[in-house]
Amino acid sequence: MKKIVLAAALALLASSASAQQGVAGTWLTASGVAQVKIGPCPDAGSGPICGFVVRLINPKGPDGKVVPPDVATDYRNENPSLRSRKVIGMPLIWGFKATSDPNAFDGGQIYNGENGKIYSANISLQPDGKLRLRGYVGTPMFGETQIWTRVN
Repeated sequence: MKKIVLAAALALLASSASAQQGVAGTWLTASGVAQVKIGPCPDAGSGPICGFVVRLINPKGPDGKVVPPDVATDYRNENPSLRSRKVIGMPLIWGFKATSDPNAFDGGQIYNGENGKIYSANISLQPDGKLRLRGYVGTPMFGETQIWTRVN
């Protein structure tokens, strides 16, 4: 019985430590192909939090072959002038507004590098320490939710 209580207490401490960190940190995307670092935006006009790609896992080029992460480009972007930009360092989330919950943000944008499109989004830290992102068109009702896992 003591072991069960101890395990439950440790799990609770771990989840509350994650919650104290908020949404800031490095996250593995739901698809498992990229790590995104979320933190304060470098430009205050972009909102309180932004996220940038910091690592790629087995990125592929336009021909479908694996390429080194430092040469991977945003070849799927709808904007032809952005198709040659490097994926590492690329902005992925921006434009959010703070809510009454310090671990939730609404009204932002998320870029989907897998199809080259930008969607409206909201983001929130879940009680289990995972990050919930909902990208949508028009209203959140018409969207898709992803769960990201904290890397650090």
